[in-house]
Amino acid sequence: MESCYCNLEVEVNGEETFMVDKAIIAQYSSKLARLFGKSSGPSGKLKVIFHDFPGGAEGFELMLKFCYNNGSIDMNSSNLLQAHCAAEYMEMKDSVLGVPNLLEQTEKSLEEISYWRWSELLVALKQCQNLSTVLDYYSNSMMLEKCMDTIVGRMFLASEASPCPSTCSTDSSSGGVRFSCDSKSTESIKTSSFSSRPCWWFEDLVFLNPVLVEMLVRSMITRKLEHGLISRFLMYYQKARFSSTIDVSEKIKILEMVIDMHYDMEYYHNCSIPFKTLFGILRISLSLNISKSCRHKLEAMIGSNLDQATLDNLLVPSPYGISYLYDVKLVLKFLKAFLRRGGGVVAPIRMKKVASLIDLYIAEIAPDPSLRPSKFLALATAIPDSARDSYDELYHAMDMYLEVHGQLSEEEKVKICCGLNYDKLSPQACIHLSQNTKFPSKSAVQALISQQSKLKNLIQSTPATSPLLNGSSPPFCFTNVNAQKGNKDKSNDQVVLYSSTGDFDASSDNERLKAHLQGMQWRVMELEKICKKMQTQMAKITKSKVPPNSYARSLPKLCS
Repeated sequence: MESCYCNLEVEVNGEETFMVDKAIIAQYSSKLARLFGKSSGPSGKLKVIFHDFPGGAEGFELMLKFCYNNGSIDMNSSNLLQAHCAAEYMEMKDSVLGVPNLLEQTEKSLEEISYWRWSELLVALKQCQNLSTVLDYYSNSMMLEKCMDTIVGRMFLASEASPCPSTCSTDSSSGGVRFSCDSKSTESIKTSSFSSRPCWWFEDLVFLNPVLVEMLVRSMITRKLEHGLISRFLMYYQKARFSSTIDVSEKIKILEMVIDMHYDMEYYHNCSIPFKTLFGILRISLSLNISKSCRHKLEAMIGSNLDQATLDNLLVPSPYGISYLYDVKLVLKFLKAFLRRGGGVVAPIRMKKVASLIDLYIAEIAPDPSLRPSKFLALATAIPDSARDSYDELYHAMDMYLEVHGQLSEEEKVKICCGLNYDKLSPQACIHLSQNTKFPSKSAVQALISQQSKLKNLIQSTPATSPLLNGSSPPFCFTNVNAQKGNKDKSNDQVVLYSSTGDFDASSDNERLKAHLQGMQWRVMELEKICKKMQTQMAKITKSKVPPNSYARSLPKLCS
């Protein structure tokens, strides 16, 4: 840049050096005027070095053109941001000879940003990203805020005009990333300010870095753009950026931003994130060393929606250096988050779904020879007892675990069996357990006592709720004939059995009912005798050290 009197040397960000007229520049820049006013050095040439000038040498040259052209410059979408940031940095606020300074002119031009074309807005965003002092001006630049607001406004209008998210998709099945939106071409979409499809802008914004995307998403949330659309954009952005050549540190920044934005939407804006999306993020995070806070956020989101998971979702391989096959610790974290969500109050139907899922998971990991008893028991007891209607699945998983881990001590086996509720075992499972030499004898005794109690309760309740009364209306009803006739002689009372479902042979069905009840009573009496005998023999075992399972093996014949 030539001048009639160049008495100031300016080095900009180590890129280029300019010789300028100090007086011309200082009348527009309060920053330089203040600097020169404090200068006590000899008159003559001075040198100023800028290390963080926004826009670098190109931005400084744009500012010089304004100063040397008597406060006039042709501003457009491609240079407005640079001019605005340079004016802020150089403190070019006050009017000079009645002419508005650079900052005032850029702010006036910004008022017309709502009339810009979509392509011009994208150019302005690219200018934001190319600034050398990105972080400072991302947070303070008024132009960036206006540009973001205008872009999000266009998105909102498009989504309101055509709320059809199902027509948009991200497809990565071929290994890359493909954007599709019905049969409309991408080129035709870009020619208008906004499209009739709500996801038309995904591809246009992939060039943004994670910092700008986070700002954009927060603006979308503030404007109440549909959360599902935001989530799809974040996943599209992540896939598109990961498919390009970027280093690991950049991938971590992108993924952490994606997690943070989803977490904010779910926990602060009551948005339900699709479970498939969360597990997709989890699979990607396994190969990246993301921060602990982001990992905890992801685990909390997955855990709070655990009732939507499948067994395949939970079969996550263990981290490097862990001996057991699947990451049991991670599943326990999911469970903890699920039980903690909503202040610990979980709907019964959701709890039962998770209990069934965890029982399937336990059965899947039980054959792992490296799985420690403490981890197995932690999983078995993590679910509240009320969530399981039956403990049969858990029993079969324990049976498998004890078969693989035959080296466990009797004490360890007893601890594992503490996860069972014998009252919720089926008769078949109890019979199997009493025959099962892999289980401690104490478990066999508890199973038999539980069955004895069930039979006793069943017989006591049979007169009122007979197991034969299965219909919606009772198939039998009992009537005192003498009472109906007004006969006061109670010694001659007769009971007549009627069928409410059609023809009925009273004598034969009555005999079957008696036989059934008598058989049940006989079983209870026999079980009582066996249990008393076992209690006596168990006391002898303690003294004589006789192997306890030798008695348990003789019991199943009586229970079958």
